[in-house]
Parts: sequence; C-alpha cells; structure tokens
Amino acid sequence: MARDLSKPDHLPNLRSGKEPLDPSWLPLQRRGITPQMIGRYPDFDVFDAADTWDDATARVVRERLAVSTELHFFTPAEAPTVRAFCDVCMAQDREPRIPVAELIDEKLTAGRLDGYQYADMPDDRDTWHLVLAGLDEVAAREHGAPDFAGLDVQDQEAIVGQLAEAKLSGGSWDQLNVKRAWSVCMRMILAAFYSHPWAWNEIGFGGPAYPRGYMRLGPVSTTEPFERPGATDEDPVRVTPERGE
Repeated sequence: MARDLSKPDHLPNLRSGKEPLDPSWLPLQRRGITPQMIGRYPDFDVFDAADTWDDATARVVRERLAVSTELHFFTPAEAPTVRAFCDVCMAQDREPRIPVAELIDEKLTAGRLDGYQYADMPDDRDTWHLVLAGLDEVAAREHGAPDFAGLDVQDQEAIVGQLAEAKLSGGSWDQLNVKRAWSVCMRMILAAFYSHPWAWNEIGFGGPAYPRGYMRLGPVSTTEPFERPGATDEDPVRVTPERGE
C-alpha cells in the first residue's frame, strides 16, 4: 500500500539489528518534490524562494520541470536502454524520477557539449550511441535479453558495475576506451540530475543566489533564512555502508 506523503514522517524506526524499516534511512519529503519523495531536508522546497529570482532565472529553473518526454537525439530503440541506464546510475527506482535521460537528450540534440574531448575517444555523441549499443550487447550475450532495459535491476547494476570498472569488452566496447566512456556518461548524468530543482530539494540547496545573494558570511553551520535544518546529522558516506545499502 502506498504511504500517505502528506503525513509528517520521522526517520525510519530501527530494528534491533539497526536496519531501517524503510528501504531508505531518510524521511519522506513533506514539502516540495524530491526523487522518490525522500530527502534529508523534508521541509525544504527551493521554490519557496522563487519570488527572489529575477524573471530570467525563474524561467530557466521552471523550464527544467517541463522538459519534453519525447527523445530526439536517442533513437526509439535506444530510449529504453538510456532511461534504464540513467536510473541505475542515479538509483532512481520509483517515481517521482528526475528525467535524466530527457535532459541529456535535450543537451545532445542542441549540441551543447562540454567544450573538450579526450584524445583517444570519439565525439561524446558517438560515445553515447556506442555505450548504449554495448549495454544491449552485454544483455543479449550474457543474459539472453532483448536489451539492457529488459534485465532485472540486479543484472543491470552488475553490468553497470563492470562498466565503471572498465571490465567490458567485445563488440561496441572495442571502439571505446571503456574507462573514459564511463567518465563521459557519468559527467552528463550527474550534471543533468543536479541541475534539476527536485535534486536541490533533496540536498537542501537554495538554488540560484542571483539577485538575492547570501546574508550569512559567518560559520559554515550558520543557515540562511531560506534554508531548513536537516532531518539528521548522520554522515551518509559512513552510515550507508554500515547499513548495507
């Protein structure tokens, strides 16, 4: 049964073995939207500060909420694979999801590349096509699946893990420096994810500071009026491995 997102939830209660009852150790979001409606700052919504943005800034931010669901750079055959790949890389396993693949598609369609290219790599646009073809080839060769998107999440994660460790070879992978291919893709995936206001809500980022600026120039712990306290002071880098997540 779906949980009522309107009710204020605290951090998940722990069993005696310290495992959280909820799959995440973070609370449900109470204000605004975050990926999967969880976040460290459940009462923060970056749009509460929207009236401090100038018109151009507000327009740019809001356009990221209205990105087209239709892909133009990626082909219809590539669409399921690129969406599944981006979901696995960013651990987006349920709605609401940030449309990472769509944001990347928009960037590549417009030719907004990063301004540099590895000497031993093809154009970033060609790299994306080859990576997606390679993922489908591994899915077919090792699992007999029609494409990468047709695998269960555990198998997808295993393949992406091999890509991250540059352990994939054969077929399309032989046309790439696999280690650099991972870097090219993750650079765009992370940039797309963290450009989205829902990601800002998740991490408590206050959004554009122009023309508002910042008032608190003292200790790091001093918060701005628009900021909200986190639900926990736990360090996610430490607690995530400890909890087996």
